[in-house]
Amino acid sequence: MSQTSRNAHTHPHGRPAAGGAYDVLVVGGGHAGVEAALAAARLGARVGLISFRLDLIGEMSCNPAIGGLGKGQMVREIDALGGAMARIADATGIQFRMLNTGKGAAVQAPRCQSDRHLYREAAGAEVAAADGVELIEGGVTGLIVEADPGPHPWRVAGVRLADGRELRAPASVLTTGTFLRAIMHTGEAITAGGRVGEASAEGLSEDVERLSLRLGRLKTGTPPRLDARSLDFSVMEEQGGDKRPRAFSHVVAADFPRLQQVPCHITYTNPATHKIIADNIDRAPMYSGAINGVGPRYCPAVEDKVMRFADRDRHQVFVEPEGLTTDVIYANGVSTSLPAEVQEAFVHTIPGLESARFLRHGYAVEYDFVRPDQLDPTLAVRHVPGLYLAGQINGTSGYEEAAGQGLIAGANAALWIRDGAPFVLQRHEAYIGVMIDDLIVTNPSEPYRMFSSRAEYRLLLRQDNADRRLAAVAAEAGLGSPEAAQRAKDKGEAIEAAKAALERVFVQPSKSLADKLKRPEMSFAKLAAEHPEAAALGLDEGVAEGLEIDVKYAGYISRQRDTVARMARDEATAIPEGIDYASLDGLGVEAVETLSRLRPRTLGAASRIDGVRPPDVALLGVHVERLRRASAR
Repeated sequence: MSQTSRNAHTHPHGRPAAGGAYDVLVVGGGHAGVEAALAAARLGARVGLISFRLDLIGEMSCNPAIGGLGKGQMVREIDALGGAMARIADATGIQFRMLNTGKGAAVQAPRCQSDRHLYREAAGAEVAAADGVELIEGGVTGLIVEADPGPHPWRVAGVRLADGRELRAPASVLTTGTFLRAIMHTGEAITAGGRVGEASAEGLSEDVERLSLRLGRLKTGTPPRLDARSLDFSVMEEQGGDKRPRAFSHVVAADFPRLQQVPCHITYTNPATHKIIADNIDRAPMYSGAINGVGPRYCPAVEDKVMRFADRDRHQVFVEPEGLTTDVIYANGVSTSLPAEVQEAFVHTIPGLESARFLRHGYAVEYDFVRPDQLDPTLAVRHVPGLYLAGQINGTSGYEEAAGQGLIAGANAALWIRDGAPFVLQRHEAYIGVMIDDLIVTNPSEPYRMFSSRAEYRLLLRQDNADRRLAAVAAEAGLGSPEAAQRAKDKGEAIEAAKAALERVFVQPSKSLADKLKRPEMSFAKLAAEHPEAAALGLDEGVAEGLEIDVKYAGYISRQRDTVARMARDEATAIPEGIDYASLDGLGVEAVETLSRLRPRTLGAASRIDGVRPPDVALLGVHVERLRRASAR
């Protein structure tokens, strides 16, 4: 996207007053908070990052892994935008795998198993060392709200801490994760808190509600942690990493992979497991009515899998180490909130886990979130100047989704305070753009997780070309370095030069080396082994990968770009901010209600809203054009 069209978006609020110790306050030290603080600081803001515990900044609360389908692409985008997650994952990964290698390039994605302790330490060190970031330990109990001199009733001017301190800044980014009015469930046992050993964030929800923001309730869960010394790995399937690990970061460290690489293992539940769960299902909080929040449909608790898929006699359990210096095993696949004794009973029926010692039982967390249709594309709250939201507070799940939102929210908070142009990514530019558009337009009713299937332009948004897509954009905005932008430009030019060279060498009267590379079974490595002309190009791995994909999928890529160009008109057609949908003749009742609530910014955004039919969009386009002409007179 050109800078001109990017700047067509405007910040929803006027410029705030300067002064004070901080420009941006970031509440929460999880993955969203880390990227928000670092992004704001890269743009010159003075940042205060507030966390319950400074020793837990960057904590991997659940699965000790980074990346995955759809998520791995976002991690590479975060790296291309100057963020930290990819570099930290590379430095602390203990197993790297490229997923979906047997499928097309559009759905291939990197994933790594992490040493969760080293990841947390590295994340904390990164933030502590960042210029312009001050770390503040404490619990935030409320917002400082003042009358807004502009068109809105009020604005957020800072936060209040439990110890009585008041911290002021023109912009605040809430990245509170699962801690808002959080309750943990294990069977009938209920305790306050958003994570074992940590308190619930009380007070903030009430202040958010006083700002007339609509809240909802969600649920997430985590599996038991087991002692590796008590498991029988010999009866499980070993799952190793790639023989040639691939880094997340576009700049690969000389010592990558830095840590010892270790295997994970796979085992399975069985009918005996399922019987114990079914016999005790009335004690599961989701089934007893103790939990009202909506849980993730794509990553259900094991009790939910057993009840919903009664025809299946087994489910996978991924036995994953949490690090190199710990015996803790993460039992991925058996997330549960059943009573502790029931957990132990059913886990002991699983092959290899018969003698498992529990280090921590599984539990569910129920927490408040803010309905994300109240945000604009910068992740600013539309009617409350000075307030930005990122991560699970917006109804998402996952470290990667949180980090991507944090980067965008932190960057825009810093840009807003200096009256800079907002930084917004479109759906055809990045998975991060897809995610934010999904959140603010479709307003998900369950925890949102990124999948490659959510991106209609996924062939353009591959993991291999994130640097070519975003490094120049990041450098122009001040988020990334000119050096990174130049590397991406050089890579793109090398790919184009190699493509031209292959097209000049003919192996048959009408077949060039480029045509030969188009064959599904042909890789560039194989082509180079068969043809000295290809080998003579001397391409590095990243250029060779980009070349192979660009050549093989040239026709499909061209068609997707044509689709983007056709859709650009609707995406660029702005809907007047104060439009009265009820006054527009011909719109359906559901369309009027939904459009009035969600207030889409463009005709393209309106077309993606459930309940708004194609005839409604066409008619809305007519009305928008009529209003445009009337205002131009």
